[in-house]
Order: sequence, then structure tokens, then C-alpha cells
Amino acid sequence: MSSNDIIVSLDIGTSKVRAIIGEVNNGTINIIGVGSADSEGIRKGAIVDIDQTVQSIRNAVDHAERMVGIQISDVYVGIQGNHIALQTNHGVVAVSNEDREIGEDDIERVLQAAKVVALPPEREIINLVPKQYLVDGLEGISDPRGMIGVRLEVEATVVTGAKTAIHNLVRCVEKANLRISGVILMSLASGQMALTKDEKMMGTVLADIGAGQCTIAIFEGGSITATSTLPIGGEYVTSDISYGLRTQTEQAEKIKQKFGCSLIDDAAEDQKFKVMRMGSNVEKEFSQVDLANIIEPRMQEIFHLIRQEVRRLGYGDKVNGYVLTGGSVTMPGTLALAQSELESSVRIAVPDYIGVRDPAFTSGVGMIQYVSKYMRNRSASAPKKSANKKTGSTASPKPGLFERLKNMFSEFI
Repeated sequence: MSSNDIIVSLDIGTSKVRAIIGEVNNGTINIIGVGSADSEGIRKGAIVDIDQTVQSIRNAVDHAERMVGIQISDVYVGIQGNHIALQTNHGVVAVSNEDREIGEDDIERVLQAAKVVALPPEREIINLVPKQYLVDGLEGISDPRGMIGVRLEVEATVVTGAKTAIHNLVRCVEKANLRISGVILMSLASGQMALTKDEKMMGTVLADIGAGQCTIAIFEGGSITATSTLPIGGEYVTSDISYGLRTQTEQAEKIKQKFGCSLIDDAAEDQKFKVMRMGSNVEKEFSQVDLANIIEPRMQEIFHLIRQEVRRLGYGDKVNGYVLTGGSVTMPGTLALAQSELESSVRIAVPDYIGVRDPAFTSGVGMIQYVSKYMRNRSASAPKKSANKKTGSTASPKPGLFERLKNMFSEFI
């Protein structure tokens, strides 16, 4: 296996850390390995204990390595959280070639020009997403390579994040003896996997409901235009079950996964289960309807908050639909409840690959798709690097960490 064929994504979430190994063959992606481990040291999407997080990353990566029989050394890491901000910027350069044909170098230079933006000292650029290129004033160009012109411009969305959060994430991954090939905004990766081209154009809300937080990304005009994070997710449902049934959180999580239903009307009265209650040795019997009575109000609240946040961002009437993803949307009845609460067309996005057909894997698989799209664009123009078969990593000199973070995603276009 050459390095150009293997992409590893790392999704560090509140409840699980997932490592996904993708093999790209002539533009087709196959998911060949998946490793997941319980997430320790993460609260509401933020790293609160470095050592525990490092251990969770190692466990997930080891799990994936054993499945495929290769050693992972390079990973792409997803980032999200309420510290993420988007701003638009403009870059302009003169075409350098004598024959005025626009090449890789010109695109690289115009993207670097778009990165020149005044930022507070505590913030850093994570990503640059071109909305459109302009060649001599002609708008709406998605790929200007090979076109003739004198002046090249780009309109781009600059994704920035808090240095502290980025550096802590990088530190955890590097302490787990892995090299970071790139940091990717999770919402971009999920959007790559979950949304169709038309959905990105018309105005769609992508809601990723995880365990500790819910990330909302709004796509319009073909690219991401707004993002926000709500500190609420599946953990709250588990907590409610724990209080309602007076049982331990671990037990409540298992009950939720096995018998949980988001809609009281869909729950079965004859579906019974027993719970060992705290402070006693006696098991008490409950029905799925009892459980749904606890779950439905909390799920209603989550969808209500999502709708409220979309309005706050100024997209109340501009949204043509919602796409749900993340581990917390797998419960039966969630889709019907979301449709009635959001009063819009709603669907659940599931990756269409063997072994990862679960909304919880959307971000991880999306990262692999995002990277493979960039690899295809580059492979035509860039010379192939020699590969190290054992690690699935490229045998090329490694730039310094801050240099890599600085140039993080300029080439991902």
C-alpha cells in the first residue's frame, strides 16, 4: 500500500474517540479499518485531561491498527467547539506566468493573500475555504487552473480558532506518538459527506448531535456560512434517565442504547426491562413507554434550541431543510420528533460504507472524503512521493509543527 492510498482520520469526541482508516483507489474510497475507544478526559467537546485523552487516542488507534495490520503514524484530526469563528476575506494577485496561464503557484499565492487577515493574538487560522475565484473580474469560477488571465482573485471563508484549544489538541495527538497531517473543521468534513451539492447551494442546516455538544453548521451558496456550538447532547438524555430511574449513569447509557425511543407514541408498552436502582439491591421493572416519557422532553428541547440558534444566526427563513448526524440521532423516533419540532424537511445522514453505516461516523468518514478530494487534485500536478509500507506514511522531510499549523490547509483546495 502506498501512502497516497491511505488516509487516517481521528475524531476526538466527548463519548468516543474514533480512528478511521480509508484506502483511496483511483478516486474510490474504501473504509478498511475502524477503531473506537471510550473517551476519557473530554468534557463537552473540550480537553480537560491531557493524559487521559492521549490514552483514549492510543486505544482507538491500536484498535484500528490491529484490524488492518498496519502501523499508523500520520493522521488528520477534526476540530470543533464554540471557539470556532468564520470570517470572509479577499485575496488578489497578478498572474506570474509569461503566457498568462494560471497555474498551481498562482492559486497558492492568492490563497496565501486571502490568509492575510488581522487576528487577535490568541486566535489562529485553521482553514481557508474558497467560495469562488475571479479571473480578470469574471466571477463564479470554482477552479481557475489552466485559464488565461492577468489578475486572479479569491473570495474565501477564513476559519479561525482559539490557539489554546488547537495547541492542546495537537499536543494530545503528538503525545500519542502520531504526526498531524492536517487539522480539519468537523463541520466542513461532515458537510462533505452528509450534504448534496444542491443542499449546500440552497441553504441547509447540518446539525451534528454528539454526546456532549451539538454543532450547527449552515451551508448556503455552496459553502459554509455560519457555525455555532450548543453545550447540549446525548449525555443530557443519559443523565435524565439516570435521575428518572434512579440508576447509575453507565447503566442508564446501556438502557438508552438498547430500549431508548425519542417518541412516546412509537414506544411499546410490552417492551419491559429491569433496572438495579441506586441505594437498593432490588430490581424494578419499567416499560419502553416509561423511558420514552423521560427521553422525549429532552430531545424536544435539543431540537427547540437548534431552531432557536438558527434564528439567532439570522437564517430563520432562509433554511430549506435540516440534515441530522452524530451518535445521538440513532434512537428510534428521532426523525419524526425532529420533523415536528423543526417544522421543516429533515433527514438523517448515514455514511454509505460497509462497517461505518452509523451517523456517529459521519465526521470521520467525511474527513477522509475531504482529504481524498484534495489528493486527487494534487496527484495530477504533484510528483509522487516514495512511501514507507510499514507506516503508510510519506518518506519526506517533516516541517515544524507551527509551520504545518500555519500552512495547515492552504493546499486542501
